[in-house]
Amino acid sequence: MAQSFLTIFRKPLTAGLLSKLNNAGLSSIYSQDVKHLYTRAAMGIDGFMQQKERIRMQMANIVDKFKDKMSEYVASETKSMIFTEDLKNMVHLADSDKEIELAVQMAKRYNQQNKSLRFGNYIFGPVIMRMFYIHNKPDLAVECFKSEELTGIFDQSISYQLLLDLLYENQKYQEILDLFQIITDKQVEGLKYPRHVVVLAMAACYKLNNLESLEYALTLWKSLNEFGHQAMRKAATFCAGLALNQGKPEIALEVLTSVRNQNYTTVRNLKVAALAGVGRVEDAIPILKAVLSEDVSPDYRKAHTFNRDVIERVKQAMASSDDAELTLEFNRLQQIFEKEGHISDQSLDDQLCLEVQRTTTPNRDFRDNSDSQPGGQYNYNRRYQQRQNQGKYNSSRPGLVDLV
Repeated sequence: MAQSFLTIFRKPLTAGLLSKLNNAGLSSIYSQDVKHLYTRAAMGIDGFMQQKERIRMQMANIVDKFKDKMSEYVASETKSMIFTEDLKNMVHLADSDKEIELAVQMAKRYNQQNKSLRFGNYIFGPVIMRMFYIHNKPDLAVECFKSEELTGIFDQSISYQLLLDLLYENQKYQEILDLFQIITDKQVEGLKYPRHVVVLAMAACYKLNNLESLEYALTLWKSLNEFGHQAMRKAATFCAGLALNQGKPEIALEVLTSVRNQNYTTVRNLKVAALAGVGRVEDAIPILKAVLSEDVSPDYRKAHTFNRDVIERVKQAMASSDDAELTLEFNRLQQIFEKEGHISDQSLDDQLCLEVQRTTTPNRDFRDNSDSQPGGQYNYNRRYQQRQNQGKYNSSRPGLVDLV
């Protein structure tokens, strides 16, 4: 098996929630207990829900009549026109399976109409995906994504992200990897590897947690490096965590070297666990000691903790060491950590799978115009691409939420 990991980098990349809307509106449609990889705010769900309620209130007296009229249009053999406002309203008003299907049929009709008759630049891909997202329709979302009748309508990074996150929540991890290949082949918005899509692909590999998914993740990792793509920290930690889980701590260490800021708590925990895994506890001790030299406020304490299961890994590795002085130093550190609150009962796995609270610059893929302003996503991405090409983009500093 060791030989296969020496050769995988030469392999080609090849190729898984909600109840219906009730009349009360917003609160019941999106379960707070469900764990997506990205929060609702990061995915634009809050804006979608607000728009949904606004349209519901504006059309309160005619909503049933409107839905009946749209059903007639779709069933008509005369190919009645579906206008932008018609489709936008229907997607937001759809509550039942029948109405969601009506919205899909309207989208197909709309997409097939003569494009010269559409003067607006409203982007429907993200808003339709959000409809699937809040009603937990992963299979229908995949079907529509692959539909020739809807070709081009979902060609935005945020649409991909919504689709893959929906599959992630439904544990359809292999489907994420299958779709990932289709997405990278499209190279939409000039991006072969949309950053958050890569994160979701790595998350799927991590959740599959087998040797095959590790080979996939490492092959992808090599492709990213060859392409000059700077993967997000979340992608790197998923890849390293998977290698660690599959008994390859040396690979985890190599992957973690690509993370620019080594002070993130997930990176530190993975690095310490990997060093313990390769029997280099003496190199893990300085990383453990480093948090004691950092003067931090209580509010930032959680960014300077180690997971208890990681400390246990070090303890087990230490048990096989015959270095009495090193063992004494580790025991002293553990006592200080316990006293000063530097040990978290949260597992490393739970920490790795924490929801992304916000999608930070430089890739604001979650921005689109579906529930904000016309042309927002297209214009933003064009401006961002221009800045990237000119080398003028500066990343923002990480906040507390980014240190996890």
